[in-house]
Amino acid sequence: MRSSASQPLLKAALWDMDGTIVDTEPYWIEAEHALVAAHGGQWSHAQAMQLVGQSLVFSAGVLQGAGVKLEKREIIDTLTAQVVSKVRASVPWRPGARELLDQLHEAGVRCALVTMSEGPLAREVVAALPKPYFEFLVTGDTVTNGKPHPEAYLKAVDLLRQQDPDLTIHDCVALEDSAPGVAAAMASGVVTVAIPHIVPLPADPARATWHTLEGRTVADLQQLVAARGDFPAGDAGLEDSMVRSHGLD
Repeated sequence: MRSSASQPLLKAALWDMDGTIVDTEPYWIEAEHALVAAHGGQWSHAQAMQLVGQSLVFSAGVLQGAGVKLEKREIIDTLTAQVVSKVRASVPWRPGARELLDQLHEAGVRCALVTMSEGPLAREVVAALPKPYFEFLVTGDTVTNGKPHPEAYLKAVDLLRQQDPDLTIHDCVALEDSAPGVAAAMASGVVTVAIPHIVPLPADPARATWHTLEGRTVADLQQLVAARGDFPAGDAGLEDSMVRSHGLD
């Protein structure tokens, strides 16, 4: 539904998972360290930071370069199995994520998961949530091109449109924590919110930046979508207005 001024409305929220909903990056980094060490190599913190938000295929290639003598598929399966095991023992939720998911659910805003983790881990995290918040999952093993390519976000929008042909990119917002994820969301044309976590992100006036999801509401996301047409790319007003309205600096 459109307003009389044809202003975009918030119809869907597209969620990254690792680092945005769950703080699994330390699990991934620990698994990387263990795998490289098992092959007689060393894995630095700086190397680990380069993989945050990247596709698992890309990450597997980097790990091969660090001396891991396994095929990419074996590397992905080994890392994923270790992270799944840790998630089963303890799900490290990010502040405010479940609360905002619940608000969106109650408001009737559709949600989709858009993650470079593969299906087994994504399903484990989703199963730990108290309600079926996500209409579907777009995972790293269901796309050809991983983040920072926009394919995953474009696929999510296409799937949403199957139930609502009137839905467009402009009705959606993406929530991301990493540079590759933010780049993918922005390249798709979706209004993007960056919530930096493990790796700092440079300021960018073409997107919003929130320090945390704690205390954030559906109204905050709606404001971003509604303001999209008022703030062209490159205008710092969009991000600054959100910062001021919540007393953040």
